[in-house]
Amino acid sequence: MIPSRVRPRVRAGARATAVACALLCLGQAAVSTATALPAGPARPPAAAVTRAGLDPALVAGRGADVAFDEQEAENARTDGTVIGPDRTPYTLPSEASGRKAVRLLPGQYVEFTLPRAANALTVRYSIPDAPGGGGITAPLDVSVDGRHRTTMTLTSQYSWLYNQYPFTNDPGADLLHPDWWLAECACVPSATTPAPVLDKPFRPTHFYDEQRLKLGKTFRAGEKVRLTVPAGSPAAWTVIDLLDTELVAPPHVERGGIDVRLLGADPTGRRDAAPAIERAIALARRLDRPVYLPPGTFRVDRHIEVDDITLVGAGNWHTVLKGRQVTLDEPAPDGSRHTGVGLYGKPASEGGSRDVHLRGFAIEGDVRERIDTDQVNAIGGAMSDSTIDGLHLHHTKVGLWFDGPMRDVKVTNNVITDQIADALNFHTGVTDSLAHNNFIRNTGDDGLAMWSDGTSDARNVFSRNTVQSPTLANGIAIYGGEDITVSGNLVADPVREGSGLHAGSRFGAEPFTGTLHFTDNTTVRAGTLDLNWKIGLGALWFYALDKSIDADIRVTGDHYLDSTHNAIMLVSEYGVRDRYGIPAVHFKDIRVDGTGNSVLSARTKGSATFENVDARNVGAVGVNNCGSFNFPATGSEFALTDLGGNDGGWLAPWLLPNTVTCDDRPPVVTPPEPTPWP
Repeated sequence: MIPSRVRPRVRAGARATAVACALLCLGQAAVSTATALPAGPARPPAAAVTRAGLDPALVAGRGADVAFDEQEAENARTDGTVIGPDRTPYTLPSEASGRKAVRLLPGQYVEFTLPRAANALTVRYSIPDAPGGGGITAPLDVSVDGRHRTTMTLTSQYSWLYNQYPFTNDPGADLLHPDWWLAECACVPSATTPAPVLDKPFRPTHFYDEQRLKLGKTFRAGEKVRLTVPAGSPAAWTVIDLLDTELVAPPHVERGGIDVRLLGADPTGRRDAAPAIERAIALARRLDRPVYLPPGTFRVDRHIEVDDITLVGAGNWHTVLKGRQVTLDEPAPDGSRHTGVGLYGKPASEGGSRDVHLRGFAIEGDVRERIDTDQVNAIGGAMSDSTIDGLHLHHTKVGLWFDGPMRDVKVTNNVITDQIADALNFHTGVTDSLAHNNFIRNTGDDGLAMWSDGTSDARNVFSRNTVQSPTLANGIAIYGGEDITVSGNLVADPVREGSGLHAGSRFGAEPFTGTLHFTDNTTVRAGTLDLNWKIGLGALWFYALDKSIDADIRVTGDHYLDSTHNAIMLVSEYGVRDRYGIPAVHFKDIRVDGTGNSVLSARTKGSATFENVDARNVGAVGVNNCGSFNFPATGSEFALTDLGGNDGGWLAPWLLPNTVTCDDRPPVVTPPEPTPWP
């Protein structure tokens, strides 16, 4: 989501509690972590293939089917130091996949074993910021079995944000909004005497970046990939989170396509290719042929409008549209202060674009700060009856932000990483559309979102996507809409102010109507601590803030693994608790393996039914039922119905139908690692 994430100043709990001044600066933890990270245990000598830091068997059939193999650094051979596990925001382990990583000092290495033949790799890493912000560069040596050697140039120019929303690149900045309520002091700093003293940098975040590398030849399964920090590295430390390895296919050639080089496009990236690409688009439309983007790097520093056209690349490892962020002489009519590389449909107010088909290339942006008025997204505008397939989107503000009304767009098989905000947002009247089999990692806001802002989204599906490590907000978020389906997705490691799966009546969204189905999804290490409310969320989180969530809500077949606090939370904001609720949610065939607190936390009026909901390793009481905090003699305002087959003892008879079991902040019991279900 693009709007401000500031919470209402009255939290959902029954009582307010002050935060001790000694705990003012969570940000200080990240600074100390960055300079003296804690040691971890010795690691096994061989690395294992994982998915979202899990044994792939635990998530079979869920999430994106990707071409690469993921290996976590903490499972590899290293003479470095394992950091984590730690889920505390503003620390390096909290934003790592699986909440662990490996810290290397100059001269140290981490070594992976190729599980399959590969000729390309992706390294997810973090290196320090420059003292005054803006990032540094540092080398990382890559060798395969000690023979093939090359050097990657890592950078922190696209990471390290600080402070309050919408953040800053300046680690020394004062509070951006001293008149906002601040969780660290439970106060409004500008209205507090004496003013709270906050360590700087304040709230460091967005630590990680990733970089791809072609190896130049194919290496066999079993060969060793070693990442070594050179002895003279300017980076005091280098954290390696994971390695993805892949066998990239040869470049695709689009027979019959209009080759942009024939219209003057420079594949070396030295000269502006945008005018030549636009000439190729115009010619291709006249001839009713596709545009071909051959192997190379094509410099594009602004938006290219696309309508009734097919653009086909040689594959997203081979064809790159790469742009610099450009400061405009004066703000554009839409408020943008910058522009950059992007393919945009016509605005919906002008009828939008149709029959746009984008396939097989990468878009590499240059966005280093979050300015919400800027249109610096990789894909934007309105595109009906269109397809976006097989792209790699990197370092833009939002990978794909669609402003409707528009219909029938299919977003499939894309890799979207290192975004300042969302990966994809269906915004305002996007209907009959699909996001399927996309892989998303390290967004600065919701991974996938539908936002019914002014006009309802309707009949849309998010299916079989993987969303990992959103540093702010949710993995998948639905804000209003009609007949929405979220199915077969894998969401891992949300960090703060969000959950794995979220349905929120908020941000002025149109109401939920018709059906809202969450089906066969898996979350892992979700259910974060909300730093403003100081309560634990759920891996699945329903939030009635602007109005009730009154739809046919069915949650079927979901798995909630290793939830930090709760598996499921239903909540209304405390100030509207008697006005809005969540009338009915139906849960069936659910598995809960590990919660720090409860299976269900209810902090609203309404009801839920449960059938075949199995739970184990529950940290506290199975149901934390606060209702809407009026505590009437008749019991909680939230009612539970047992439809049978609920195993694990979590839904005990004494909890039914509406026993008050309200514990505002139960202690967290760390669950064991998830294991296969018998």
